[in-house]
Amino acid sequence: MKTMKIVSSLVLAAVLAGELQAQTESKPQQLVVPLSQPGKPCKVKVGALYGSIKVVGYEGKDVVVDIETEKHSESSTSGGGMKRIGGGGAEVTAQEDDNTVTVNAGLSHVTRMTVKIPQSVAELTVSTVNDGDISVSNVSGQMEINNVNGWIHCESISGSVVANTINGDLIVGFKAIDPKAAMAFSTLNGKIDVTFPADLKANVKLKAEQGDIYSDFDVDVDKGHPTVEKKAEDHMYRINIDDWVLGKIGGGGPELMMKTTQGSVYVRKAK
Repeated sequence: MKTMKIVSSLVLAAVLAGELQAQTESKPQQLVVPLSQPGKPCKVKVGALYGSIKVVGYEGKDVVVDIETEKHSESSTSGGGMKRIGGGGAEVTAQEDDNTVTVNAGLSHVTRMTVKIPQSVAELTVSTVNDGDISVSNVSGQMEINNVNGWIHCESISGSVVANTINGDLIVGFKAIDPKAAMAFSTLNGKIDVTFPADLKANVKLKAEQGDIYSDFDVDVDKGHPTVEKKAEDHMYRINIDDWVLGKIGGGGPELMMKTTQGSVYVRKAK
């Protein structure tokens, strides 16, 4: 197992935080993680509690992580008139084990992590929680992407995606899809806008509680939905209206689920 911490390059960011912040500018730090089996499919997991994450596929064989931290001014009103000369910093760890790379920012307040990975991966998992967005481009493989307070954008990707955020739009553009994989896209406050190849075959399950649903594809809609369910509880009737839109595209295939509460759903066909 190879464990690479920022002792060589990013604890450097923490050690030099005072110097960098005194200069009012934080310089990006870089971490290079070689794969134990270069050229073979790998798994990459990237996680943060704070900050944005950008994942880009490239033609190289290593996983390259660039970390940007916040800029600070020399003076600070919270110091009671004293001059700020240091503090803060970031610690990011990267671990490689049998072609699985795990990058973790922990509790560090990272402005952005840019992660360059080989274009074709077996699995990619990306997550952040606060003060950040997630973007993925030029990657092929099985992807799971989770955010809480930010948007998710994917472009020029191939394979399959399961993506979820709470506060933000979810926009995805496929070059090609895995024809056997089920996919799911959900957000609470935002739109879902996904572009698929023209030969898409899927069983769709779509819901926009306070929005509309649009499709470039011809959808064979199940006329039996929505349905109304009544249940007797304590001498009262509870009525539940299931307003999912169910149907088939291209004669049907793996399940494709899209759900938003406040926003609309767009199922687009690539031109």
